Amino acid sequence: MNDDESRPDPTTSLAAALPHLTEYEQEGVRVVAVHGAFGYDSAPLLAAALQDAAITHKPVVVDAAGMTFADSTLLNVLLKYHRGHQLRMAGPAYQFRRVLELTGADQVLDIRHPVEDAVAP
Repeated sequence: MNDDESRPDPTTSLAAALPHLTEYEQEGVRVVAVHGAFGYDSAPLLAAALQDAAITHKPVVVDAAGMTFADSTLLNVLLKYHRGHQLRMAGPAYQFRRVLELTGADQVLDIRHPVEDAVAP
């Protein structure tokens, strides 16, 4: 194996870090899976997806297992959405779980592990 084969492809690594969403339905519940780093510029993407999902689905689950970074902007989107809708979170990674704990949002949001538990009644 040469050196080029052992190095990660930078375009693949970069693409994986870019914020994006995957949406699907599981057991009649809309799941919005968050991937990559979400902050000021990308949080509106999640806000729009949550608003669209709320039109036809209750509850909506945010699968946060693929999120690599989140700041207060994303937390604000989740808390605002939670006020008027049924929101569940599944599998937030350690960094985001700490943010939820430190802000007290873990006492407000319905956080479950894994997604299968979050879609269950």
